[in-house]
Amino acid sequence: MPLDRLIEITSIIVTVGLVVWLVPKNKIKDATVIFLFKQTVTWILGLIVVEWNLIEYPTRFLPNATKSSLTFEYLVYPGICVLFNLFYPEKTSSLRQLTHYAVYTSGISGFEVILEKYTNTIIYIQWAWYWTWITIFLTFLTSRFFYRWFRGDFSNTKIA
Repeated sequence: MPLDRLIEITSIIVTVGLVVWLVPKNKIKDATVIFLFKQTVTWILGLIVVEWNLIEYPTRFLPNATKSSLTFEYLVYPGICVLFNLFYPEKTSSLRQLTHYAVYTSGISGFEVILEKYTNTIIYIQWAWYWTWITIFLTFLTSRFFYRWFRGDFSNTKIA
Protein backbone atom coordinates (compact mmCIF):
# COMPACT_ATOMS: atom_id res chain seq x y z
CA MET A 1 0.00 0.00 0.00
CA PRO A 2 1.43 3.40 -0.94
CA LEU A 3 2.40 5.73 1.90
CA ASP A 4 -0.10 8.41 0.80
CA ARG A 5 -3.02 5.98 0.96
CA LEU A 6 -1.81 4.63 4.31
CA ILE A 7 -1.71 8.17 5.72
CA GLU A 8 -5.26 8.85 4.55
CA ILE A 9 -6.62 5.59 5.96
CA THR A 10 -4.78 6.10 9.26
CA SER A 11 -6.09 9.67 9.49
CA ILE A 12 -9.64 8.41 8.99
CA ILE A 13 -9.28 5.66 11.60
CA VAL A 14 -7.67 7.97 14.17
CA THR A 15 -10.24 10.74 13.65
CA VAL A 16 -13.26 8.43 13.81
CA GLY A 17 -11.74 6.65 16.81
CA LEU A 18 -11.13 9.88 18.71
CA VAL A 19 -14.61 11.23 17.98
CA VAL A 20 -16.31 7.97 18.99
CA TRP A 21 -14.15 7.65 22.11
CA LEU A 22 -14.21 11.27 23.30
CA VAL A 23 -17.69 12.56 22.44
CA PRO A 24 -20.03 12.03 25.40
CA LYS A 25 -23.38 10.39 24.62
CA ASN A 26 -25.28 13.49 25.73
CA LYS A 27 -23.32 15.57 23.18
CA ILE A 28 -23.89 13.42 20.08
CA LYS A 29 -26.49 15.84 18.68
CA ASP A 30 -24.10 18.76 19.24
CA ALA A 31 -21.25 16.81 17.65
CA THR A 32 -23.41 16.06 14.61
CA VAL A 33 -24.36 19.72 14.16
CA ILE A 34 -20.73 20.86 14.50
CA PHE A 35 -19.54 18.14 12.11
CA LEU A 36 -22.10 18.99 9.42
CA PHE A 37 -21.51 22.73 9.74
CA LYS A 38 -17.74 22.31 9.40
CA GLN A 39 -18.25 19.96 6.44
CA THR A 40 -20.32 22.62 4.71
CA VAL A 41 -17.68 25.29 5.26
CA THR A 42 -14.73 23.11 4.25
CA TRP A 43 -16.62 21.78 1.24
CA ILE A 44 -17.05 25.29 -0.14
CA LEU A 45 -13.52 26.46 0.73
CA GLY A 46 -11.97 23.18 -0.41
CA LEU A 47 -13.61 23.43 -3.81
CA ILE A 48 -12.56 27.07 -4.18
CA VAL A 49 -8.88 26.38 -3.50
CA VAL A 50 -8.67 23.45 -5.91
CA GLU A 51 -10.72 25.11 -8.66
CA TRP A 52 -8.57 28.24 -8.44
CA ASN A 53 -5.46 26.00 -8.63
CA LEU A 54 -4.13 27.11 -5.27
CA ILE A 55 -3.81 23.55 -3.96
CA GLU A 56 -3.78 20.15 -5.63
CA TYR A 57 -4.56 16.75 -4.11
CA PRO A 58 -2.84 14.25 -6.46
CA THR A 59 -3.63 11.25 -4.24
CA ARG A 60 -7.21 11.17 -2.99
CA PHE A 61 -10.24 8.95 -2.68
CA LEU A 62 -12.80 9.21 -5.50
CA PRO A 63 -10.59 11.24 -7.86
CA ASN A 64 -13.28 11.29 -10.56
CA ALA A 65 -15.88 12.75 -8.19
CA THR A 66 -14.00 15.75 -6.82
CA LYS A 67 -10.61 17.44 -6.99
CA SER A 68 -10.83 18.11 -3.26
CA SER A 69 -9.64 15.76 -0.53
CA LEU A 70 -12.58 13.79 0.85
CA THR A 71 -10.42 12.50 3.68
CA PHE A 72 -9.30 15.81 5.07
CA GLU A 73 -11.98 18.29 3.96
CA TYR A 74 -15.00 16.10 4.74
CA LEU A 75 -13.88 13.87 7.60
CA VAL A 76 -10.66 14.76 9.40
CA TYR A 77 -11.08 18.55 9.72
CA PRO A 78 -14.77 18.32 10.68
CA GLY A 79 -13.98 15.56 13.19
CA ILE A 80 -11.25 17.63 14.79
CA CYS A 81 -13.62 20.61 14.82
CA VAL A 82 -16.09 18.55 16.87
CA LEU A 83 -13.41 17.96 19.50
CA PHE A 84 -12.31 21.60 19.33
CA ASN A 85 -15.82 22.83 20.12
CA LEU A 86 -16.90 20.22 22.64
CA PHE A 87 -13.73 20.63 24.69
CA TYR A 88 -13.45 24.39 24.31
CA PRO A 89 -12.38 26.02 27.61
CA GLU A 90 -15.42 28.32 27.98
CA LYS A 91 -15.03 29.46 31.55
CA THR A 92 -11.34 30.21 31.49
CA SER A 93 -9.14 33.16 30.66
CA SER A 94 -8.94 34.68 27.19
CA LEU A 95 -5.31 33.55 27.04
CA ARG A 96 -6.35 29.93 27.63
CA GLN A 97 -9.05 30.22 24.96
CA LEU A 98 -6.61 31.75 22.47
CA THR A 99 -4.16 28.95 23.26
CA HIS A 100 -6.92 26.43 22.47
CA TYR A 101 -7.35 28.02 19.03
CA ALA A 102 -3.58 28.17 18.48
CA VAL A 103 -2.97 24.53 19.45
CA TYR A 104 -5.70 23.10 17.23
CA THR A 105 -4.96 25.42 14.31
CA SER A 106 -1.19 24.91 14.50
CA GLY A 107 -1.57 21.14 14.88
CA ILE A 108 -3.63 20.82 11.71
CA SER A 109 -1.45 23.29 9.80
CA GLY A 110 1.74 21.56 10.92
CA PHE A 111 0.40 18.17 9.86
CA GLU A 112 -0.55 19.59 6.46
CA VAL A 113 2.91 21.14 5.99
CA ILE A 114 4.50 17.75 6.70
CA LEU A 115 2.15 16.09 4.21
CA GLU A 116 2.94 18.74 1.61
CA LYS A 117 6.68 18.37 2.06
CA TYR A 118 7.03 14.59 2.33
CA THR A 119 4.04 13.04 0.54
CA ASN A 120 1.93 13.36 -2.57
CA THR A 121 -1.36 13.90 -0.73
CA ILE A 122 -1.27 17.68 -1.12
CA ILE A 123 0.71 20.11 -3.27
CA TYR A 124 0.78 23.84 -2.66
CA ILE A 125 0.63 25.62 -6.03
CA GLN A 126 -0.21 29.21 -5.12
CA TRP A 127 -0.54 28.54 -1.39
CA ALA A 128 1.55 28.72 1.76
CA TRP A 129 1.31 27.28 5.26
CA TYR A 130 0.07 30.59 6.70
CA TRP A 131 -3.00 30.54 4.41
CA THR A 132 -3.84 27.15 5.86
CA TRP A 133 -3.34 28.49 9.38
CA ILE A 134 -5.55 31.52 8.71
CA THR A 135 -8.35 29.56 7.03
CA ILE A 136 -8.35 26.85 9.70
CA PHE A 137 -8.42 29.51 12.43
CA LEU A 138 -11.30 31.36 10.74
CA THR A 139 -13.30 28.18 10.16
CA PHE A 140 -12.84 27.21 13.81
CA LEU A 141 -13.95 30.70 14.82
CA THR A 142 -16.97 30.49 12.53
CA SER A 143 -17.89 27.04 13.80
CA ARG A 144 -17.54 28.25 17.39
CA PHE A 145 -19.97 31.12 16.77
CA PHE A 146 -22.36 28.80 14.95
CA TYR A 147 -22.25 26.23 17.78
CA ARG A 148 -22.87 28.93 20.39
CA TRP A 149 -25.80 30.22 18.33
CA PHE A 150 -27.14 26.66 18.02
CA ARG A 151 -26.98 26.22 21.80
CA GLY A 152 -28.89 29.48 22.25
CA ASP A 153 -26.03 31.42 23.84
CA PHE A 154 -27.03 34.61 22.03
CA SER A 155 -30.73 34.45 22.89
CA ASN A 156 -32.10 37.18 25.13
CA THR A 157 -35.34 35.35 25.73
CA LYS A 158 -35.55 33.42 28.95
CA ILE A 159 -38.05 30.62 29.31
CA ALA A 160 -39.54 30.66 32.80
